[in-house]
Amino acid sequence: MKGSYVLIIENSKDIEQEIGKIGCVAFEKSFYAYVGSALSGLERRIERHLRDPGDNKKLHWHIDYFLASPTVEIKEVVFAESADSKECEIATIISRDLAAITDFGSTDCRCPSHLFVSTSLSRLKELVYTSFYGLGLELYSMVFPPAELNWIDSLY
Repeated sequence: MKGSYVLIIENSKDIEQEIGKIGCVAFEKSFYAYVGSALSGLERRIERHLRDPGDNKKLHWHIDYFLASPTVEIKEVVFAESADSKECEIATIISRDLAAITDFGSTDCRCPSHLFVSTSLSRLKELVYTSFYGLGLELYSMVFPPAELNWIDSLY
């Protein structure tokens, strides 16, 4: 499968994280949207992002370094199939309303960034979904429940 995706991420604490060749980057306690694409193996790319860094996962892309922090958790993956990459178009739409982490994930294109930050999860998700719909993409979503909901399991 070919296509584009957005990782919706929560960072639960203010941190500074080494990000490959970018160096040390300060990340606020907030929500983030990381835009990416895979033109051969979208499923494998998403699965790779969902793996823990300790699971024989080499830190290669900027997002790998951010996801390696214990304060960072993927909350949702939004993706769509397409013959060509819509990554930069999605990033451009999101950048109109959200602040960006400069140079993050965009070393192979002219975009200022592919990582965006918001204090509002609902606003972030709205912008991500709207970007896909605005490009005529049929989106799919995988949501990961927050840890606080695990107490339900103990009732049974």
